Amino acid sequence: MPAVRLLAVTCLIEILDKAAKPKQTLDAAPAVADERDRALLREIVYGVTRYRDTLDWLLGHFLKHPSRLGPFTLNNLRAAAYQIFFMRVPDWAAVNEAVEAEKNSDSRGAGKPGLVNGVLRNIIRQRDRFTFPFLIREPVSSIAVNTSHPNWLIKRWVSRFGIDEAAALAGANNEIAPLTIRVNTLRATRDELLGRLSGRGIAATATPHSPEGILLSDVRSYDELSFLRGLFIVQDEASQLVSHLLAPARGERVLDACAAPGGKATHIAQIMADSGEIIAVEADSRRIPRLNENIRTLGISSVRVVHADITETGELGSFDRILVDAPCSATGVIRRNPDVKYRHREEDLAAFASKQLQILEAASRLLRPNGTMVYSVCSTEPEEGEEVVSGFLKTEGEFRMIDAEALFLRDVTGSRFFRTYPHRHAMDGFFGVRLCKKK
Repeated sequence: MPAVRLLAVTCLIEILDKAAKPKQTLDAAPAVADERDRALLREIVYGVTRYRDTLDWLLGHFLKHPSRLGPFTLNNLRAAAYQIFFMRVPDWAAVNEAVEAEKNSDSRGAGKPGLVNGVLRNIIRQRDRFTFPFLIREPVSSIAVNTSHPNWLIKRWVSRFGIDEAAALAGANNEIAPLTIRVNTLRATRDELLGRLSGRGIAATATPHSPEGILLSDVRSYDELSFLRGLFIVQDEASQLVSHLLAPARGERVLDACAAPGGKATHIAQIMADSGEIIAVEADSRRIPRLNENIRTLGISSVRVVHADITETGELGSFDRILVDAPCSATGVIRRNPDVKYRHREEDLAAFASKQLQILEAASRLLRPNGTMVYSVCSTEPEEGEEVVSGFLKTEGEFRMIDAEALFLRDVTGSRFFRTYPHRHAMDGFFGVRLCKKK
């Protein structure tokens, strides 16, 4: 157990102090042989990341200056407090693991086992004062602290949705999302995959909206699905619906302007029966290997990857349909990437929106007359969705919005905008809109 705790704290330092991403950090961590230890490591790392601010609020009642602690000691205390309040771990075990980890944290004696022992035992003695969810009278602060979301984001949600729904959205972000996959319909049907999963004793259900999606509530690791390699890709249902919003047809020429890691580009290829031509543009060279790997694994031949910035290249020709799934604040995927909560400030939304509009305008110049373009982001915030589209239409008079036609989109589509939220639709938060270029 001490080895797992040491590894968990090391991962937390990378994520919470060095802004690394949880999944990549865990993938790069030294291998843990025992399956139970791997599950424990994942639970501690993701749990502390989800509840970082909640844990810091608690620790602030027992430490004068928690922020002055070294990264190891602070994250060690966070991990122990998480075990005490959120896991079925005996108090004595949580304390002992933390103390032993602190002793072994630094061969030069920089650890603080005495402080860790004292703080944790004090927390346990006064647990009756701190029953989770913690009692905080001011509504915004209560939601922010108990769900570990920044105050600025909760204030925005309370203003738009009201207190109860803001609390529901923040709470949904802290729930463990089911693993959702998209069937590679070029090689198998959804019913065939559901049958194979059932044969392995894996609980699986069809997604209610996407015709290719499968929900896997009990699967936590991609490795458990290795027997289906090439027959699926991991992709949330909301993300799958974006490709249906584009509604590409066989033989068309389609642009995916911000393509990595390839979920939507490969889905477009499936919908088109791997015919026509799909140009997958990606500006970040570090993301291209995974994009290429996903295309190869699914056995798709109609997608061509281009390393370029869509705002700077003019050598791609024209397209029947264009997807602009723009980089964004990712506030719609917090339940899968809890570190997102701590990455941005409210003023960052304007910077994202400016870049998104720039990408949308650049891509629009490549659309053929009467062509269709979809703009989408995995953000809950209107600055990155409705307001970007409004700004685009004010300057691009030859474009207009068109309604989503697919029947399975109707109950997640407003009058013209596609909007999903974790607490309303049990899928990631996405925004999308269809735009048509007039002749």
